[in-house]
Amino acid sequence: MAVDGDWNLTMTTPMGERDATLSVKSAGGTLTGTQAAEGNSVEIFDGTVNGNELTWKVSIDNPMPLTLEFTGKVSGDSMSGEMGIGPMGSFPFTGRRA
Repeated sequence: MAVDGDWNLTMTTPMGERDATLSVKSAGGTLTGTQAAEGNSVEIFDGTVNGNELTWKVSIDNPMPLTLEFTGKVSGDSMSGEMGIGPMGSFPFTGRRA
């Protein structure tokens, strides 16, 4: 699938830009993999793929316990979308194939 592989993400947050890496694989509409930032790596969950559209969630502990909800689209070697940060709202993210 077009989404499979390693990605370098840049997320715009209330605390400034944050970088992360995303490593994903799709199978039958399900997206699995890991996301890492600042030395911490976590499994993604509730991941889905529909064509070039994808969604996934990650739970983080730093700077506070939160579940981040990503919704994005892949176009070639680029990805873009929105990252929901619970009560803080949604913020844009972009990605480039690593």
